[in-house]
Amino acid sequence: MKFKIEQKTLLEGLSKVSNAISNKSLIPILSGIKFELTNEGLYLIASDSDMTIKNFIKLDKENIQIEELGGIVIPKNIIEIVRKLEEQILEITVLDGIKILIKTKSGNFYLNGYEKEEYPKMDLSLNKNFITINAKKLKEAVNQISFASSRDEGRPILTGINLRILGDKIELNATDSYRLARNILDLKEPVDESYNIVIPTDNFNNFLKTIDGDSDVELHIFNNKIIFNYENLIFQSRLISGNYPFTSNLFPKEKLFSITLNKTQFYNVVDRASLFTSDKEKNIISLIVNNNTVVIKSGDGIGQVDEKIDINENVEKEFKIDFSSRYMMDSVKTFKNETITLTFLAPDKPIVISDKDSENLMHLVLPIRSY
Repeated sequence: MKFKIEQKTLLEGLSKVSNAISNKSLIPILSGIKFELTNEGLYLIASDSDMTIKNFIKLDKENIQIEELGGIVIPKNIIEIVRKLEEQILEITVLDGIKILIKTKSGNFYLNGYEKEEYPKMDLSLNKNFITINAKKLKEAVNQISFASSRDEGRPILTGINLRILGDKIELNATDSYRLARNILDLKEPVDESYNIVIPTDNFNNFLKTIDGDSDVELHIFNNKIIFNYENLIFQSRLISGNYPFTSNLFPKEKLFSITLNKTQFYNVVDRASLFTSDKEKNIISLIVNNNTVVIKSGDGIGQVDEKIDINENVEKEFKIDFSSRYMMDSVKTFKNETITLTFLAPDKPIVISDKDSENLMHLVLPIRSY
C-alpha cells in the first residue's frame, strides 16, 4: 500500500473512527485502526467489539493520490502523529506488510502494525429496509434525554436509550428510575414494522459526536445490533437485550396546577440554592408556590437561602415539594425554548417539565422526602 494524502483529510477521518478504538480489549489488534486502500478511496475501521465505526475517504485527486493498493492495521498512535505534523501532504507506505512509513519533507516516521488479515471480520452489511430520519433532529432529540439514562450496570437495560418505532413516530425514552425523559420525532415516511430496541447510551452519544450536518441518517435494525449509515460513515452498535420499562403511562394526564418559568432564571436560582446543600449526591432543595410567587429554599449547617421568582399564575393554596437540584438542573438545561412549564400533581408525585410550545419533549423528576 502506498499513497499520498492531505494531512487535514486523514486527521478528520481518523478522528471519526477514534471513539471505537478499544483501550481495554484482550485482543491487541483492536487497539489499532484498519486501513484499506481501494480504487475508490481509503476505508478506515475501528472497533471495540461493542461498537464499530467505518469511515470512507473518497478518492479525490486533490485529497488522495494512489500508487499501490493494500491495507494494514496501524496502532492508534498514528492519530497524534498525524495531528502534530505540519506538512500538508503526507506520503504513506506499507513496508514488509507490518510496518508503515509516514514520509514528510522534514523526516520519516515509522510505526509497527499488523497485517490486515489478522483484523477480526466485521459484518457491516446494510438492510434493504431501513428507517430514514434527519440527523440534526435525531442528534438534538437524543441530547435532550440522554442525561436521564442510568450509569448503574446493575440494571443494564436502563443504561441505554429506548427507541419505540411505530407508524410515522419514533419515541425515545431514557430513565434511571429517579427521572424520566421522553422525546418524540416524526418520520418522513411511516414504517410497516414496529420496533422496540435499546441502544447503549454511550454508543449512541459516540455516534452523534461523529456526525455534523443536516443530511439524513439511515437506521438499519437487526436482532442484536443497529447500524447507522450517514454520508461516508457506517456506525454499528450492539443492542441491549431485555424488556425496557413501559414508560408512556407514567406521564400523568391529570394535574393539580402548572406554572411557566423563564428557563435561564429558574436554572440559576436552583443552581444558587444547591450551594447551600451538604448532600452532594441529592442536593435536596424545596420549591414553594403561593399566590404569584415561587420560592426556592435550601439550607443546612452551612447556612440557608430562599429566593423568589414572580410568576403569572395565581396559586391560592400554598404548595411545597422537595427535589434534587442536580436532577432538575440536568433536565432544565436541555430545553431549547426559554420558557418551560412545570406541572404538579401532589407533593409526593413526580414533577413534569415540558416545553411550553411542544408536547413532544417531556421530563419527569421524582420528589424526595426531606424528613
